Amino acid sequence: MRKKNPYGEVYALGQYISMSAHKARRVIDQIRGRSYEETLMILELMPYRASYPIFKLVYSAAANASHNMGFNQASLVISKAEVNEGTTFKKLKPRARGRSYPIRRPTCHIRIVLQDTSLYEYEEEIFCLKKAEWKNKYNDMTYHDMYNSGGLWDKK
Repeated sequence: MRKKNPYGEVYALGQYISMSAHKARRVIDQIRGRSYEETLMILELMPYRASYPIFKLVYSAAANASHNMGFNQASLVISKAEVNEGTTFKKLKPRARGRSYPIRRPTCHIRIVLQDTSLYEYEEEIFCLKKAEWKNKYNDMTYHDMYNSGGLWDKK
């Protein structure tokens, strides 16, 4: 059995994806902070070429979450999504008069981090219960304002 991540985070990493980081960031910015199911719908309908590899990464991260950590896919949210530039493949294309023309193929690394929100809902319930206990315990305490309770500067 593996150790559970205390923060409820699972990630998937795609390296050397053959597209520029700028074009991948255009899609990543649309899905950051959204739920898993909403993200899949958005990525299926987007017309960009970058959406398919990102779709595969989100799907893979959710599979990691359900298989390795036992999380429910309905409660997953994309907490972090980042795109970094990878290496640039360089080739030479032959041109007229024996000259060559450089071709640069940029790559990028994409990292998708999913977070389980059911853990935070559980912690929030506990916090609200403790807060309610605190209110019941200290509801008879009165607050006296020492600055506005009369004195020398009190106008009558």
